[in-house]
Amino acid sequence: MPHDNANRPALNGASLALPPLAAAMRCTCLLHTRRRWLTAAAGATLLPATTLAQDGVKPDVGRESKLTKLVSADQVEQAAFQQYGQLKREAGAKRALAGDEHPQVLRLRAIAQRIIPFAGDWNSRARQWRWEVNLIVDKQLNAFCMPGGKIAFYSGILQQLQLSDDEVAMIMGHEMAHALREHARERMGKTMATRMGASVISSLLGLGNLGDAALNISGQLLTLKFSRDDETEADLVGADLAARAGYDPHAAVALWQKMMKASQGAPPQFLSTHPAGPTRIADIEKVMPKVEPLYAKAAKPSRRYGPPAPPR
Repeated sequence: MPHDNANRPALNGASLALPPLAAAMRCTCLLHTRRRWLTAAAGATLLPATTLAQDGVKPDVGRESKLTKLVSADQVEQAAFQQYGQLKREAGAKRALAGDEHPQVLRLRAIAQRIIPFAGDWNSRARQWRWEVNLIVDKQLNAFCMPGGKIAFYSGILQQLQLSDDEVAMIMGHEMAHALREHARERMGKTMATRMGASVISSLLGLGNLGDAALNISGQLLTLKFSRDDETEADLVGADLAARAGYDPHAAVALWQKMMKASQGAPPQFLSTHPAGPTRIADIEKVMPKVEPLYAKAAKPSRRYGPPAPPR
């Protein structure tokens, strides 16, 4: 089935670089967006958006929580945009923001470019997101994807765990799944319900002050702890996304085994919000029969990258 170009994901240049605010507000019509992409991409190709059949893990994932409706998606994404920009500025001031030509930045953005075309079928808003991928040079074992498609990896997780491309794709898919399934928005909705009470919320279904309250807790986006159900769902959706993009889903098992080993002693930052354990690995292994066929028929990456040199 042919696909409308308007449904393709919006990318900020070939490397998905962060745009200045002025660039974010410029014309976004299809003609000018296409011209900017062709100029910046320098020959790079973008995989077309696809429509997911009822295969993979799609039938196993439930509908989004009604609590997400208590918080405006626009407000959450705007808060994420602002917080992500602040994080970038702080990293830049410390000379910790890797440049566009950094080998691991190129690697991360190449992997993201393969996965992003499948995101819109999990959340239609993702087709309009201004996806961004950046690398922060820091020994933390951490990575995240904020609402609105704001992705960041810390160099420590790539270097210390010596992640393969497949393992990077599993992390990226997992983090993207949190954003696509709007787990942060759901957490905020639950917080609002707890703080304000059902009767008050009923009178505020037009958002009103509720939306402002959501923004007041947006600073927690980087440290937000998701529920066990959220984590399981992100594992399933993430493996599905990565497999469709041509990355081996079995890498998810190897990844979390590495995470378990890294958790001995002082747990890394990543595991404070993404606990690892035998049960998690067992749950991932159960979904393999669903995602193996996706990987088998998927186009595979034409180029493979390697991790950075291990720490001395």
